[in-house]
Amino acid sequence: MPALSLKNTPMNKEQIIEALKTIVEPYSEETSALTHIDENTDFINDLKINSANLVDIILDIEEKFNIEIDNDSMAKMLNVKATTEIITQKLEARAGQ
Repeated sequence: MPALSLKNTPMNKEQIIEALKTIVEPYSEETSALTHIDENTDFINDLKINSANLVDIILDIEEKFNIEIDNDSMAKMLNVKATTEIITQKLEARAGQ
């Protein structure tokens, strides 16, 4: 059975958050915060992720979702809610092409 690809499948917010959790996990040692990740989770304050690792997370997001994130969007991606909104926008824009 082929592996599920996230690149062409519409995703809901919960699926995006679950994928984000997987992406962020190697960069955070805050296991309790990771376990309870939700829209209100802040990458820097709650998950203790530094700015260099945020860039790595953005690159991982681009690869996982097959999207490009511009610098303006990247600057806004400091918490889960903003990040899921930007991923959703990019996925919808790509689907509309």
